Amino acid sequence: MISVHLDGQRFQVRAAAIILHAGHVLVHRAPGDTYWALPGGRVEVGEEASATIVREMREELGEEVGCGPLLHIAENFFDLAGRRNHEIGFYFLVSLGEDSQHLDKTRSYRGIENHLELEFRWFPVAELPFINLRPTFLPASLAADPMVFSHAVQREYH
Repeated sequence: MISVHLDGQRFQVRAAAIILHAGHVLVHRAPGDTYWALPGGRVEVGEEASATIVREMREELGEEVGCGPLLHIAENFFDLAGRRNHEIGFYFLVSLGEDSQHLDKTRSYRGIENHLELEFRWFPVAELPFINLRPTFLPASLAADPMVFSHAVQREYH
């Protein structure tokens, strides 16, 4: 995975899935997290970011997905667990199969990332400003109609 520690910071390259269905978006969080994020993971060396999405959804949800167009590139600067992070994020529009077992909006789903059990949940796009979704540019960009390509620089520290 592309994740290195330099000068007291972690630098990483991440690919994330924007999974929309019936006015909802699928997000996830790890145990103990107070925030939600789009599912995805770190890009492996030599791996295309779109392939990261397919691999991560297979690993975390056991789901085969279709990876569509790149919608956002984000430069994220944030603190996590007492460490500064600099992340380059690629955000792709992703579709689940029509026969997916993960389309019921009334329940949460469990997924696995390494040894962590993840919680996946659908939220109405209109409610995203009221949940702790990271990075914070996402609620407005996901509500845009039509959604257009964007480049965001998100700084939680200076």
